[in-house]
Amino acid sequence: MNKKEIAEIKKQFTPERCVLTRICGCYVDGEKNKRTEIKEAFLSLPEEEAFKYFEIFRKALSGTIGKNLLNLEFPLEAETEGGSQEFLYRLKGSRLTDEELLEELYDKVIATYDYGENYLILAVHGAYDIPGKASDNTELFDASDEVYEYVLCCICPVKLSKPGLYYNTEENCFQTRLRDWVVEMPSGGFLFPAFLDRSTDLHSLLYYAQKPEELHEEFIEGFLGCPLPMSAGGQKESFHMLMEETLGEECSYEAVKTIHETLNTWMEEKKEEPEPLELTKAEVRRLFSETGVMDQEKLEQFDRTYEAYAGPQGTLLASNVTSTRKFEVKTPNVMIQVNPECMSLLETKLVEGRLCLVVPVDDQVEVNGLPVRTLVNREG
Repeated sequence: MNKKEIAEIKKQFTPERCVLTRICGCYVDGEKNKRTEIKEAFLSLPEEEAFKYFEIFRKALSGTIGKNLLNLEFPLEAETEGGSQEFLYRLKGSRLTDEELLEELYDKVIATYDYGENYLILAVHGAYDIPGKASDNTELFDASDEVYEYVLCCICPVKLSKPGLYYNTEENCFQTRLRDWVVEMPSGGFLFPAFLDRSTDLHSLLYYAQKPEELHEEFIEGFLGCPLPMSAGGQKESFHMLMEETLGEECSYEAVKTIHETLNTWMEEKKEEPEPLELTKAEVRRLFSETGVMDQEKLEQFDRTYEAYAGPQGTLLASNVTSTRKFEVKTPNVMIQVNPECMSLLETKLVEGRLCLVVPVDDQVEVNGLPVRTLVNREG
């Protein structure tokens, strides 16, 4: 799913556009015991309560694609009888009214989602009558050809509120506030089936992880039955190893800076696209060769190196291997951060026989927030 498709589903989590039919949940304690369950028609909820659920559901479809939001595909065996996809398909088809399937859902989550504290499993069913679109991209609500039925499952930590004081208006005094068990924003979740090209795709789902480096391997592989994707941090590390091994002694400051400058230019050119910029083996080879950091011999070894770190068919997301917000240079004693658009200002020069990072300055220099005089404004 891309940004536009995710945004289209998130728009439904409002009172005006709500297509949710039923909500179910199971409260699980830190010892993995089921404490209580809920089963309700969503439209029967009080308005204030519904708003809180909308907030949770929107959060489960938030974040960066490739970091917090991962498109996962089911292997063929998952779609056979007894497979994970087949189970989710039956769960969706039941519209969350089958008690046995709900209990099986809770049991599967409890068995595979390693959390260790109290949490709430929430599942909601929706039926979205997909409107057609005119040539100018406006929605045609009377021209629908398909209903997209889905289940969104969220796993929300439940934690004690912080102790403190509150003002009791009836007694006109301050008192100790009672600590309550509060449902927090989801730490994980998934949307099944995926919504691709504004249509149902039963062969994939969208997975959400609040922390990109905590993907919950057992949950993805054990319950969802999907291959574990490389995390955002893993992709960045693989890209660094790929540069280091491919460039060898040519892995200089200038070479790495040039690669990141080129990559950021590519991202800028694609920033309006709904799909994130993917780097295939061919794209990374082009990135290295166009920046002039690889000779023919290194190019010939590149394929084997790439497959070793990213896999034969592996792809890397540009947003995971570089940053459009900062360019960072670190030494054991100094760290310098600049806007990537200004990374050309940082140069390496020999100063009195020592290789130095040189940062040009003008008359606008601050030290700990205090404007200071420089040689430039002294001479002026």
